[in-house]
Amino acid sequence: MLQVWGRKTSSNVQALMWCIGELGLDYQRYNIGHKYGGNDTPAFLAMNPNATVPVLKDNDGPAIWETGAILRYIASRYGTEAFWPRDVNHRTQVDMWAEWSKINVALGFTAPIFWRVVRTAAKDRDPEAVSHAVDRLATVLNIAEKQLSIYPYLAGNDFTLADIQFGHLLYRYYDIDINRPALPNLKMYYHRLASRPAYQEHVVVCYEELRVS
Repeated sequence: MLQVWGRKTSSNVQALMWCIGELGLDYQRYNIGHKYGGNDTPAFLAMNPNATVPVLKDNDGPAIWETGAILRYIASRYGTEAFWPRDVNHRTQVDMWAEWSKINVALGFTAPIFWRVVRTAAKDRDPEAVSHAVDRLATVLNIAEKQLSIYPYLAGNDFTLADIQFGHLLYRYYDIDINRPALPNLKMYYHRLASRPAYQEHVVVCYEELRVS
């Protein structure tokens, strides 16, 4: 059985749990981090000296940290051919879009936008900075918009690990109070993802505990 350390309101934990849900794997998750604490204990730091979540253990295997590495491990061990191709060229195309999502989309959304809108007190918010960050992110999302005008999923015709890395952020992107550009293909793609049961269970999660008034 998979063991996961990390609170359900962590976006990185949500990506991992969505992946686990899509592949139908048995798991046990422990709330760690933020209001739950526990990520500064000797036991947790022995698994992950960075004190971050998620952390994964697969049966008696070693602890694995860093979300991208965990996702690739699960995909390699348990994923289908369509989800994580065995052919190196096909797999690299999936991995390329997954890495693009992590470096460009996640870093362009989470701290510059989500944290400023949700995890910053109203008196300390900077609407101009948020607006500039949304515009910068739109440049990146336009790349996805073009790709999704050709294919139903980010890396092609199949739902893959790339969609996990990219799509788990879209619930919050569309839910928070910001002025978003009109990206019709991205919006339709989001609705396709949001209709998946594992997405509803693990990604469409209330984040009010993170909100700072």
